[in-house]
Amino acid sequence: MKTLYKLKNAFLIMSVAFTASCTDLDEVVLDEVLGDNASSPTGALAAAYDRLGDRTFVDNGGIFSLQEYTTDIAMLPTRGSDWGDGGKWRSMHEFTWKADNPIVTDNWDLLTNGITRSLTAIKQISNSDVEQKPMLLAEAKCLLAYYTYTILDLYDQAPYRDPMLDKAPLEIKKAATGIDELILQVEALIPDLASLGDHSTHNGRFTKEAAYALLANMYLNRAVYKDRYAPTFNFNEKAVNGNETDMDRVIYYTSLLINSSKFRLASNYFDNFAIKNENGPELIFVVVQKIDNIRNGDNDLGYMCVERNQRPSPANRGTNGSCTTPEFYHSWDGHHDDPRFSRKYRYSDGTWFMNDGPGSVPATSIVPNSNNLPWFHFNWGISAGQQYGPVLTSGGKFEMTTDGRIKVSELVMEKSVTTKMNFTPELNFDNPSQAILKQDQINRGARIFKFEFDPEEGNGSSNVDIPLFRLGGIYTMRAEAYFRKGMTAEALADINKLRTSRTREELYGNAAGKELTTLDEATLYRELGFEMYWEMYRRPQMIRFGKFDLAYTAKPSTQPFRRVFPIPQSTLDVTKEFQQNFGYTN
Repeated sequence: MKTLYKLKNAFLIMSVAFTASCTDLDEVVLDEVLGDNASSPTGALAAAYDRLGDRTFVDNGGIFSLQEYTTDIAMLPTRGSDWGDGGKWRSMHEFTWKADNPIVTDNWDLLTNGITRSLTAIKQISNSDVEQKPMLLAEAKCLLAYYTYTILDLYDQAPYRDPMLDKAPLEIKKAATGIDELILQVEALIPDLASLGDHSTHNGRFTKEAAYALLANMYLNRAVYKDRYAPTFNFNEKAVNGNETDMDRVIYYTSLLINSSKFRLASNYFDNFAIKNENGPELIFVVVQKIDNIRNGDNDLGYMCVERNQRPSPANRGTNGSCTTPEFYHSWDGHHDDPRFSRKYRYSDGTWFMNDGPGSVPATSIVPNSNNLPWFHFNWGISAGQQYGPVLTSGGKFEMTTDGRIKVSELVMEKSVTTKMNFTPELNFDNPSQAILKQDQINRGARIFKFEFDPEEGNGSSNVDIPLFRLGGIYTMRAEAYFRKGMTAEALADINKLRTSRTREELYGNAAGKELTTLDEATLYRELGFEMYWEMYRRPQMIRFGKFDLAYTAKPSTQPFRRVFPIPQSTLDVTKEFQQNFGYTN
């Protein structure tokens, strides 16, 4: 099991001390379980890492809601009596958010708290004699860069205080200049970072390889940050230093990772998102998740799409929330044989769950750490049409066949039992401008079953590590950089490497994905979606390719100021150093 550091069976829980006023960098430690490690440098660093996994990058309402629900890949409509919540979820897709939107505010608070925790770790490590001090300090500074980069991406502004100065003044970093500062800072930290696997590091910690991935991503988006509201972006301007361009630097850093012997593309694409995927060959930097007695992992990226009558075990169910749009679903037309579109599950006795009608599967797959509960495996990927699976008896157990197998039946919607669980790709909202479905329409929307739903302990817990950087994404970055340099053949080779390295299940003869023969901008954009859907990369993709402002299902044509989110009103009310972003009124 991965841990950041040995903390004597304790974990550091930090308060959100970086309040909206940003007046105090001191963290309040709730240390009833910490013993003598409460204020240790390694404890402070562990707390900075923990912010990644405590809602921020794993929760449906975290960064996912800003990076995916605002795009053609994901939406969370109001479904009858569910998911109204004052319209906050719909606002992400309908582009009606304001400065007092709770999702906008919550994510600002999470990210600024990540900055605070990182600054606290930098200060404590700097003032200590801790073992491996240069490496740990570099990790803390990289975490600071990661949180800062994310908040600049989303909000165009980020707070900073010099952690080594008492009562240091508040500084406001702006994306146009801050991106260059971050790039130079991270590049300077690389010599002090461990290479992955050295000094007991793993992919849940910042290593040289994680820094290469972050730098590639920063260079890829640098032109956007330089002129947020431009109709087009100059991706080939001169890099921060030297004579190379931004795209040259993307190619340089991605090539370091692609050419490394540490990583390889997984032939089963969905292994990247499976339970206990921690040693996955593609995973460069992840949010470590585990079910334990400290803070259980978060199941949201799997749980949100699964319907309430879809049960991986008698003790678990989904929540019938998120879906994809018709636009993204139909971008796969003609490509349903792509190994990244879907994958069927095979049980140990050879039975395939085809999701094509009633039948049965063996009850030999057991949920770990349960009271011998049978484990039903739904298919991976994008799911549409009538759904099948087990149903519960009045005694709360799966219906079984006379020979002891799990009975598979046609399913209906839990909160509309006269409505079949037919996931229709077309949403057909009664009011096309509002993502609202009536109770008998709650089956609508194709679902994304990309992250495995962990049935081990309750609906909210998970052992699935969440990839922040993985090799497949690195190939997409390099392909895009090649393409923007006019190196179409090289870009096509990278896209085909992704396609042909993935294989289908044995049912289809382990067939590899098919090569493309040509590549234009529209095809490249489509392929980025095929590889990276549901992974918090779509909003930046849409902005780079000029798609973000366009209209699609329940989303009107919008002005460029929506490419960034407003500074929360709660921050503006108490912190005069911040000025509201262009297009938003105070």
